Amino acid sequence: MKAEKSHGINDIEIGMSASITKIITDKDVKEFADLSGDNNPVHLDEEYAMQSRYKKRIAHGLLSSSFFSALFGTKIPGEGCVYVSQTLNFLRAVYIGDTVVATVLVTNINKSSKRVFFETTCTVKNKKSNRWYR
Repeated sequence: MKAEKSHGINDIEIGMSASITKIITDKDVKEFADLSGDNNPVHLDEEYAMQSRYKKRIAHGLLSSSFFSALFGTKIPGEGCVYVSQTLNFLRAVYIGDTVVATVLVTNINKSSKRVFFETTCTVKNKKSNRWYR
């Protein structure tokens, strides 16, 4: 994803937001496992996953949350942004074929330290049920 326009600290306003949408594929999960070293069979082995509480393979939680980094580096604030901290809560599993919409929303700006604070949310459309959930 190429940076659109970098926003300087004076260009950013509370309430600004940006989103990206991604359908999670089998290839995404396998490549994320290779890159991260997280080869947990609940992500990679269908038979193993069928015995888990999820009943089928799930995507890595950090795969979905990695989209926030893409948004920070390419949308708000944009090029040159350094992502320094985040607290995450994973509310539901993301399955292969689900659509993830990652959104960042500016909630606070500290101009003296040049820091911007965000609310980050992934909304998921389940492929099987065709329902959206957060």
